[in-house]
Amino acid sequence: MRPSLAFACFLFFVTLFPFMVFSFSSEQPALLCHSDERLALMQLKDSFIIDKQALANGSCAYPKVDSWDSQSVDCCSWDGIECDQNTGLVIGLDISSSCLYGSINSTSSLFRLVHLQKLNLAKNHFNYSVIPYALGNLSMLTNLNLSSSEFSGQIPSEISNLHRLSSLDLSYVDLASPIPSVLANLSSLTSLNLDSCGLQGMFPLAIFQLPKLETIWLVRNSDLKGYLPEFNFSTKLKELALWNTRFSGELPASIGNLDSLEYLGLGNCNFTGSVPFTLGNLLNLKFLNLGNNSFTGLVPPTLGNLTKLCKLYLQSNHFTGVIPSELTNLTQLTFLDLQGNMLQGSVPSSISRLEKLNFFDCDYNRLGGLLEMDAFLELKNLQYLFLSLNDFNLVSRNDSNATRPQAQLVDIGLRYCHLTEFPYFLRHQHRLELLDLSSNNIQGQIPQWMSKVSVETLWFLDLSNNSLTGFNKFPLVLQWSKLNYLKLDSNILRGSLPVPPLSTVFYSISNNYLNGEIPELLCNLSSLSILDFSYNNISGGIPVCLSNFSKSLLVLKVRSNQLDGPIPSGWATRNRLKMIDLSKNKLQEKIPKSLMECKMLEYLDLGNNQIRDAFPSWLGSLPELNILILSSNAFYGSIENPMLNLIVFPKLRIIDLSHNRFNGTLPWGYFERWISMSSLDGKNSPIPKYMRESLDMRLNVIQIPRDYDYSMTITNKGMEMKYPKIIRTLVAIDFSGNRFDGEIPESIGKLKELHVLNFSNNNLVGGIPVAIAKLINLESLDLSQNKLEGRIPMELGTQLTFLAFLNVSYNRLTGFIPQGTQFESFQINSFDGNPGLCGKPLLKECSNNARGLPLPSSISSKEFGLDGKVVLLGYGCGFLYGALIGHIVIKRKPDWFAKTFSKFPTRRRMR
Repeated sequence: MRPSLAFACFLFFVTLFPFMVFSFSSEQPALLCHSDERLALMQLKDSFIIDKQALANGSCAYPKVDSWDSQSVDCCSWDGIECDQNTGLVIGLDISSSCLYGSINSTSSLFRLVHLQKLNLAKNHFNYSVIPYALGNLSMLTNLNLSSSEFSGQIPSEISNLHRLSSLDLSYVDLASPIPSVLANLSSLTSLNLDSCGLQGMFPLAIFQLPKLETIWLVRNSDLKGYLPEFNFSTKLKELALWNTRFSGELPASIGNLDSLEYLGLGNCNFTGSVPFTLGNLLNLKFLNLGNNSFTGLVPPTLGNLTKLCKLYLQSNHFTGVIPSELTNLTQLTFLDLQGNMLQGSVPSSISRLEKLNFFDCDYNRLGGLLEMDAFLELKNLQYLFLSLNDFNLVSRNDSNATRPQAQLVDIGLRYCHLTEFPYFLRHQHRLELLDLSSNNIQGQIPQWMSKVSVETLWFLDLSNNSLTGFNKFPLVLQWSKLNYLKLDSNILRGSLPVPPLSTVFYSISNNYLNGEIPELLCNLSSLSILDFSYNNISGGIPVCLSNFSKSLLVLKVRSNQLDGPIPSGWATRNRLKMIDLSKNKLQEKIPKSLMECKMLEYLDLGNNQIRDAFPSWLGSLPELNILILSSNAFYGSIENPMLNLIVFPKLRIIDLSHNRFNGTLPWGYFERWISMSSLDGKNSPIPKYMRESLDMRLNVIQIPRDYDYSMTITNKGMEMKYPKIIRTLVAIDFSGNRFDGEIPESIGKLKELHVLNFSNNNLVGGIPVAIAKLINLESLDLSQNKLEGRIPMELGTQLTFLAFLNVSYNRLTGFIPQGTQFESFQINSFDGNPGLCGKPLLKECSNNARGLPLPSSISSKEFGLDGKVVLLGYGCGFLYGALIGHIVIKRKPDWFAKTFSKFPTRRRMR
């Protein structure tokens, strides 16, 4: 029995031993990290400082390295560190968003962590260090993230050594270089993110063919070129994002082979041609953006196969044909943008099938026909609806008993939809933020119920270009408590000026029939930036508070009313005014010197008033003033030249002093100082720049570009011209209709950027200076109704190649009219009232004497120039030649010479 018992105990022990061993081992502490790696990490920590400012403003999360302590033996327990459980080696380092600041290079202790598999340094500031080439030594890496880390320079070619790399994220790193083709060696790569890297050159096509690649993000690299290759069925791409690059060419039909594709973003590129119908094969696609390219042809009906599609962007292309009814099969669709194409027909009535639709935009097409609003109002999830600038006849049911629920819209654009009344469905809209009913034919008063529509949410309201006559029982101050933008221009509104709510930033109600006085309640609008009630019949004085009520005010335009009294004198210090237009009123007295406080002022128009004052030379201290119009007032006296070395009107390029009572000589000293007229910044810009205030407002899911363009009226080419936009390269001087005398100064030739010069209807004398021929950009020259004499300089006919209008009539000019391409095109009346002129286009022919008339005495020696030197040279040569011939004759035939010249009688000397 005993041996049996002993044997049984032995068997029990043998059976239990493995479990004991396992239990014992499981209770052992995990392996500590290696001392050399702990030292490397501490050295890495010490190479950076904590950016406390980034920490304070929330641009980083928290400094993970703060938990790293040299007294702690186990670095595997530190924040951001991952170790292998079996070996204790550091295999993961995530110190992203740790507020680190400092440089890093290939000698960093980081690269002693040779077993790293995951490295995340994103969202730190590495002081624009070049991406270290030593990254190529971390051969175990599978994930590398350097995004938003303030690295710079090229992608090092050594990265191609990382054959295990699966994910590479360099987004928002300033690479500013081409993509190295060696990235195509990363055969394990599944995800490549190079968003906003400043990439240049051509994208290597071979990268598209990487066998495991699933995600490519190359967006927002505006200098990156490339085209799409032919795709085969083995490609595993799920996300392809190229928007805001310069990829071009046509989409290959083989794109339909990417049957795993879920995201295709090709917007804002340079793609052309038709969209292949094979896109309809991408049955897993959830996002498709083809917008802002140059695609042509039809919208493929096969897109109706993409039943998982949630967002479809086709805007700003050249698509023609109709909106395919197949698109209404896309029952998961929430976003559909078709605006800015050439689509015809109407919107399919079956659009009501798109029950999840939240956003629909078909602005700027050629769609038309009857369109029932009910089809859209049945879409319970619809919030954003834009139907503007087509040829729709919008039908909205007027059913006061309708109780069925309808979509609660947030933004509605119904511009140019042939509306004749306010759509009835608006009564039931309580969440509106944007409402655009401009450019319709809505007539009569704005109904009282409109004052209660979305009172607490309406932010943008545009009712301009209709036939509205007034507000039916509206309160004195409009009640939309969040209203920011109110545009009521070009109606037939009567009555007093409505007062918008305190929240208003933009208020324009020009081109109406409003009367009464300016309500002082306007001065409560302290957030106002644009105020325009020009072209009305508002009378009375301008309240003093209007000059200082808002430090946000940029534009004050009250042109063409019946305002009288003085210009307000209380212009606030540190105001932001850029445009003041008080023209075409009945304002009197002098210009207040407090206007000098408007340091940002670019445009000042006080023309067509009754202002009596001397020339306001003190306005020359305004550093930004571009345009000064003082025409048709009662300004008087001479314009004194500025003091030497004094900078005056440094940016002035348009000045109109016409039809006043200025006298004395032309201010030659100013002509020498108007530097913007002699050398204009930005004149060679390929894109024309206009004077405007840009109010690009972000509202919900859309950007609302609303530019307020400066406008003016000046005389150009002999007629009054209205400029609805003012290009920043236009340069003009108009001193006509005054009493200036003396000669035209030579310094006028310094203003080489001039397009318009008008000195007509003055008392100018002397000749037309040759210096005017230096104004090579001149398009209009009017010197009529003066007392100018002498010839028209021949150089005007050869050097003023842009001259389209000339008027020198009613002067005392004589001689030959210059012949040149421009002069031959001028009418005869351009030269009327100068009986001494001859040559084309006049019928009076010139004699030989007329062609050789001497220069008028008023022309200076400097202006005498090359022509005078040639004449003198001719006289000298003739004299020498004559003397030589005379000497030969006298020597060889003295008898003949004496006999011949003795016949002329001599004069007796008068005593």
